[in-house]
Amino acid sequence: MATLKVGLVSPEREVWSGEAAQVVAQTIEGQLGILPGHAPVLGVLLDGSVVKVTPADGSAEIVAMVGSGFFSVASDEVSILAEQAEVGDDVDVEAARRALDAALAGDGGDEAPTVAERRARARLRAAGLDA
Repeated sequence: MATLKVGLVSPEREVWSGEAAQVVAQTIEGQLGILPGHAPVLGVLLDGSVVKVTPADGSAEIVAMVGSGFFSVASDEVSILAEQAEVGDDVDVEAARRALDAALAGDGGDEAPTVAERRARARLRAAGLDA
């Protein structure tokens, strides 16, 4: 079975890497599903969205929140480079809820309220919660 070699990185660290059967990402132009054999493509990630990776070994789907960034696909290799990235299992749910409350109250700090809200909601979705 053909697979994709996937790397999800942020400036701080490599968030996840491995073999995948499928990757789904939200771009500024809409949702994009990537399977082995996909044509080369570059895309801009939607800030405050979720990337889903289906591991090739059949293990649980990897769901990660991503901030602004981009991805590239070439020769069955997918590189996802995000300003912020956090796998759902690593999300501090209470901190994400506090960030969402602050964003909704207009106290998102340096971020624009809509960006802060999208990122907080994406962190909660990555953790498997409705947001």
